[in-house]
Amino acid sequence: MRDPDKLALRSEAYADFLSGMTSSTVQTEYEVLHLMRQCTAQFGFSHFMIARIPFGEQQRFAERLALSSWPSELVRDYDTATVFHASALIERLRHTKLPVFGETASLLNVHGSNALDAIPALFAGPAMRNTFAVMLHTTHGEAFAVLLSGSRGEPDRGEIADLYLTLLQLFETLERTFEVGASARDKLSAREIECLRWAAAGKSSDEIAIILGISVYTVSSYFKTSTRKLDSVNRMQAIARAMRMKLI
Repeated sequence: MRDPDKLALRSEAYADFLSGMTSSTVQTEYEVLHLMRQCTAQFGFSHFMIARIPFGEQQRFAERLALSSWPSELVRDYDTATVFHASALIERLRHTKLPVFGETASLLNVHGSNALDAIPALFAGPAMRNTFAVMLHTTHGEAFAVLLSGSRGEPDRGEIADLYLTLLQLFETLERTFEVGASARDKLSAREIECLRWAAAGKSSDEIAIILGISVYTVSSYFKTSTRKLDSVNRMQAIARAMRMKLI
């Protein structure tokens, strides 16, 4: 039997969390990232990951990744292992509409494979021992895997219902940022994107002018227009927003 007092406290905390994440003003990946961190902690997990479901062979994990709190070295190592597209997790998600729960190392590996043996023990350690995963779709039908990992045990039926609804709402919010990013990409010219990309790489306006074969004045002009189009107050904010929207 479930403890009624614990259930009431959990439901109250869940309601408070939902009330803080339903705002239509959330428009950037950074804001969704913050909400996902809150959701992950709210339900007793420590890490999350959202990635497009692979539809072919040998598709790089890093190219499918949409949002994540995984350490960068873990993303790099898992990408190098090239097992995501054939993992037990993806196979199971393709054959069920229900959430999946299990040992992270087993879910993210290929059955019978030792491909993850060379990866640091984070998957097997307490921080990411178990994983709860669901498959969600955009309004256009593109499938995504949404994972929460941690040391906690399997959620009960009530928690699964709360968690699924929360992830569904967060995913809908994330999808809005895809649309904002697409709109911004349509607005930005190829030259504006190039200037932002080189600036993000640490190049000065003088260096960018030489690389692109244009004048420093023209480079400054591109920065001014891109900053305005990205609704930013300066060049650094424009670069940060362009990176969060995956424009550069």
